[in-house]
Amino acid sequence: MTTKEGQSRKRKRARRHREPPQSTHTTEHKRETHQREHARQSSASAMPPKSSSSSSSSSSFLDKIKAKLAGGHFRMINEKLYTCTGEEALKYFKEDPALFDMYHTGYQEQMSHWPEQPTPLDSASVDVAVFSLSLMGTNFSNYLKEAHRVLKPSGWLLIAEVKSRFDPSNGGADPNKFSTSVCDLGFTSMSKDLSNKMFILLYFKKKENQKSKKKEIEWPELKPCLYKRR
Repeated sequence: MTTKEGQSRKRKRARRHREPPQSTHTTEHKRETHQREHARQSSASAMPPKSSSSSSSSSSFLDKIKAKLAGGHFRMINEKLYTCTGEEALKYFKEDPALFDMYHTGYQEQMSHWPEQPTPLDSASVDVAVFSLSLMGTNFSNYLKEAHRVLKPSGWLLIAEVKSRFDPSNGGADPNKFSTSVCDLGFTSMSKDLSNKMFILLYFKKKENQKSKKKEIEWPELKPCLYKRR
């Protein structure tokens, strides 16, 4: 072995002695990485959850977007209805029935921003109230009470109903008893028209002077219009 070779081997052994083993370095690196990851997770878990206010503001924002979309759909459909015939409008809704609900949803949204709501009407504000086949609920007396409220003194109340509902011989109400109940509400019976085969017409006028104390009114039951099941 030459002198140079011996010196070279000595230098290599010395270098290996000075350098740390590769495995030790790798283990230390993994330990440091694990510590950093643990610290990151601890920091994340210590962070407070998102406040409910931010969640509610997000929900409020979505509601506003939905309201704008509903309003846009309403205006689009409204424009269509203004520029087509009745037959075309019917076909339009038949082709896509969902448009009907969409239109009324948009209508409700638009109406909520109107400066004045159409209902309820002010008391003593109308001249004529008409019920055309519309005393359908079992609490129809409430409808007539509301008509009395909004009618001006001497205002007219017109009722058109299916004649069979006022046929005592067939389970219907007695038209005279019905008229008496309406008069007890604060009206005067002006006339009855029984000439039509299918319908009865009743005319009343609101009394000028109302008694402050009203008695309990006994209303006859109106026969419902039922249809045969097929």
